[in-house]
Amino acid sequence: MLISVVTAVLDRAGTVGDAVESLRAQTWEDWEHVVQDGGSRDGTLGVIGRLADPRTRLESRRDGGIYPALNRAFARATGEVVGLLHSDDLFAAPDVLETVAAAFADPAVDAVYGDLLYVVRDDPSRVVRTWTSRPFHRRLLRRGWMPAHPTLFLRRRVIEAHGAFDTSFRIAADYDAVLRWFGQPGFRAVHVPKVLVRMRLGGESNRSVERVLTKSREDLRALRRNGVGGLGALALKNASKVGQFF
Repeated sequence: MLISVVTAVLDRAGTVGDAVESLRAQTWEDWEHVVQDGGSRDGTLGVIGRLADPRTRLESRRDGGIYPALNRAFARATGEVVGLLHSDDLFAAPDVLETVAAAFADPAVDAVYGDLLYVVRDDPSRVVRTWTSRPFHRRLLRRGWMPAHPTLFLRRRVIEAHGAFDTSFRIAADYDAVLRWFGQPGFRAVHVPKVLVRMRLGGESNRSVERVLTKSREDLRALRRNGVGGLGALALKNASKVGQFF
């Protein structure tokens, strides 16, 4: 089973090497790394080039931001399964892809996801928050639930059938996509009760109060357009994060 690991990157010379090395360390070797670079000028391409192998598929060109870049990378992916590895993140253990592949051994499974650690940007060994997910049921979407999306792997057929990221969203296109994918009748998702990804703090959605407010407005739009809920679901979604700090 070929797994396409997708990375969109722009000027992340300081972190992208950790991401690539965590992929190179995987015990599951049937993968391709689809890298979509937005025209980096800080040495990112040099780092990727030094760590590349025949499974690396790099394209560098200007894009309109992370979601257009990810959509382009999805279109270039050839694996049966597609997952993300953001340029600031790293796989938590060498057997992550092996674990994911085992869960996808059932051909009826559409998605696999696990748990997530938020870590200090300059020291990924220091954990700040833990996102422990739970088994999926469609009714959870109305309670503001979503999987730990940096850990999400999908059958490529899901993206082909139901679309990738809606680029009219600046910050919450991933949430909109999850609601669209997981809300499909008969959608089957498997939760692996294991930490799959270490995610550095400092992402786009929480860099400022303005972006937090933009994220909340976009989350509400995603909930309503997918017929999942409204302000109540948004409140539950935000409240669910509190437990991640304890």
